[in-house]
Parts: sequence; C-alpha cells; structure tokens
Amino acid sequence: MKSFLAVALLGTAVIGGVAFAQSTQPADRGAPAATAQPADAKMALKGNWRASKLMGLKVYNEANEKLGDINELLVDKSGKINAVVIGIGGFLGMGEHDIAVSMDKLKFVEEPIRTSSSSTSTNSRDTTTGAASTNTTNRNANDWVPDHAVMSGNKEQLKALPQFKYSDYN
Repeated sequence: MKSFLAVALLGTAVIGGVAFAQSTQPADRGAPAATAQPADAKMALKGNWRASKLMGLKVYNEANEKLGDINELLVDKSGKINAVVIGIGGFLGMGEHDIAVSMDKLKFVEEPIRTSSSSTSTNSRDTTTGAASTNTTNRNANDWVPDHAVMSGNKEQLKALPQFKYSDYN
C-alpha cells in the first residue's frame, strides 16, 4: 500500500510539475506586443457613427419627403463602404424597392427634420407638435448616429432605378 501511495504521489508530482512549467504563449510569437494607447485616443473617435445604428435610418429628399430607410451597408474587405442599400416605398417591408447607391449620394444630417404639418407625431427619436415647428429631441450631441440622411430625387425617380438584388452578385 505504501509503495502504491508513493508511486501515485510521484506520478502526480511529475505530471503537475510539467503542467505547471508550461505557460501560455501567444499564437504568433513574432507579433508586436500591444502598446498603451495615447491619452487622446478617446478623442480620435469623436464624431464617428456606429454602422449598426445607420441600419433603419430614414432617408428624405431635399423637400423633406420620406423616401425610405437604409437596409444595408455593403463593405469591402478593407472596411470601406462601397454602397448603401435603401428600401424605397413599401409598407412594413412589403413591396419595397431596394436600390444601391454610393455613399457620396447621401448627406447625413445630425439635426431633426423640419416639418410644416399640423399633426402630432411621437416616436423614440423626436416629437413634432404644431404648425411649422421643428422637431425637438432629448438626444446627446454625440449619440453615435445621425438623425437622418438626405438624397436627391423623389420616390418615383428612385423606383425607376434598377432594383438591387443580392442574388445578382453571387
């Protein structure tokens, strides 16, 4: 019994010693070590928008008529946005006409839409009341998303553009 116990302890010491001696190494030993970020690294991101927050962003024309919503951002391998897919028309996604436009066709605006309607509408982003009023928001100045996008044209002109289909690019 004593010899069995001695062998068991010796085996445990050998296996435990080997495991203890091993330390985790980075997968790429030639990779440079991470360096501390400069104190002003926080400021480098000021004024940027989150791509996830651009999805669903409303698109208007210069006459403040709603054209549609941003459905997708098409990004190349380097991270550059090559196109923005906008759903024009439709109701709750049904009958929508998707078009793809380059990013330079859109102007992102961080101020609310000015309306001249006398109706009252309320949603999570803005509140409009009274005639010729301006939307008011309780948003932060840098909430990582613009208020809306502006694009030239009207619904009929944009629906006349070729429809974007993902299957055309497979």
